[in-house]
Amino acid sequence: MPKTRYTNLDNVSTDKTLKQFRQWREERRRKKKDYSYLIPNSPPQLDYLSSNRSELAITWIGHSTFLIQFAGLNIVTDPVWAMRMGFQRRLGMPGLPIGDVPEVDVILISHSHYDHMHVSSIRRLYRENTQLIVPIGLARKMARKGFRRVRELNWWDSMQIGDARISFVPTQHWTRRTPFDTNTSHWGGFVLEDASGSMRSIYFAGDSGYFPGFKQIGERFDISVALLPIGAYEPEWFMTSQHTTPEEAVQAFLDVKAELMVPMHYGTFRLADDTAREALDRLEADRAKRGIPEEAIKVLLHGETLRLL
Repeated sequence: MPKTRYTNLDNVSTDKTLKQFRQWREERRRKKKDYSYLIPNSPPQLDYLSSNRSELAITWIGHSTFLIQFAGLNIVTDPVWAMRMGFQRRLGMPGLPIGDVPEVDVILISHSHYDHMHVSSIRRLYRENTQLIVPIGLARKMARKGFRRVRELNWWDSMQIGDARISFVPTQHWTRRTPFDTNTSHWGGFVLEDASGSMRSIYFAGDSGYFPGFKQIGERFDISVALLPIGAYEPEWFMTSQHTTPEEAVQAFLDVKAELMVPMHYGTFRLADDTAREALDRLEADRAKRGIPEEAIKVLLHGETLRLL
């Protein structure tokens, strides 16, 4: 029986030819880049994080990994505490040691790429009552790895855990973990809403190129805080279908009509040719160009906690 293969909205392809890979490799050899800037670590608020069950708090671990304390739940997105990703070493230490993460209620997986789904990290976080939420097509694989409480969602599906309503929303991307499973599971982001109405809503965008789906998400949900990727975009001719530039991330922020943007997916692993400093400088330049207030974009340090009342 043939495997189901998932696609993007409008069937946008992210496939690249061998010739394009060779061209990127040749370009990379000629580039002179300054990778000396590292995102600083902020000492984590361990006492607060271990006891907080009432406030909305977002702590950046690095890359696309956050501890989100929402509606009484401890939620971790795309857990990656690995110190190496393929041939690339992690550029800085995780903002919160995995042993200091408070007991996790929910783990959200945006897609199965290794820099978003590190199975060893999931095993360290997973407990008997932890709920693992994954894209459609991925539950069977996670069950084979021994995770019993797994729920898979399709685009626009939702589920309720306590007062938290968790919806899976589209992105423009792709996925693969072996040469044989390309796009056999889906990819997406998550919207967290509080059924009690006491907390602001959170949009975690996962990994995406710029696409019309951002506007659709903004039309369907009342989003307060958007966690959006700004890195791994260079060379743009190669990455554009799967990763947003900083300027496209700002446009996505406007599309989803959020009040606050928190940038992510930069400065943790060298996945492309851009640097953390370049991504942040372009983000700030575009914010100023568009006249967006400084306070509308919050750049976190690794380990820093954003508390939202």
